[in-house]
Amino acid sequence: MADKNTILTLAVVITAAYLVGSISPSTVIGKMRGIDIKKEGSGNAGTTNALRVLGGKAAFITLVIDILKGTAAVLLTSRLTGEPTFGYFACAAAFVGHILPIYYGFKGGKGVAVAFGGLLGVNWKLALILLLIVAFFTVFSKRMSVGSLAGAISAPLVAWMLEPAFLPFVSAIALIILIKHRGNIERLIKGVEPPMSIFVKKKSGDR
Repeated sequence: MADKNTILTLAVVITAAYLVGSISPSTVIGKMRGIDIKKEGSGNAGTTNALRVLGGKAAFITLVIDILKGTAAVLLTSRLTGEPTFGYFACAAAFVGHILPIYYGFKGGKGVAVAFGGLLGVNWKLALILLLIVAFFTVFSKRMSVGSLAGAISAPLVAWMLEPAFLPFVSAIALIILIKHRGNIERLIKGVEPPMSIFVKKKSGDR
């Protein structure tokens, strides 16, 4: 049975990781420009909608910060506590913070980037394999949602092979990502899911 100090440390870890995960760079950038990203485009505070609404630079910043949130939560937790398994809880907490951020009325993104960052901190080989899967299906379909769904579906199997102790956490995260993408799934089934803007050719009259 865990002692009181261990329980207290874990509680602090989970709380800190959640608060870090709750930071939404796309929301902050949008507000700086007088834009509420949750009311524009898809309404999602993630990289894809940031690209659509705020442009490439904002999307890149959003992606990097979201990834770092997950990675930093895991690595700092593991280093400061000396308990690698605490990093699993930090990964999950940062992910929950991203999709249910306390700073923004518990309305956040879909969690793909921060989940990848967390996986990167836990096991870089696991993260790299899933990144390749996401990239392949994104390019093949020209839709980030397809890549994200493929990564979520593949994650438990890859985790089972490379980081079995992390499997329950990965499975829960993957399930939540699938649920958060239910709108995308419906549009894909109907054939109306739009491609990413970087794959759309501009018309001759566009500038």
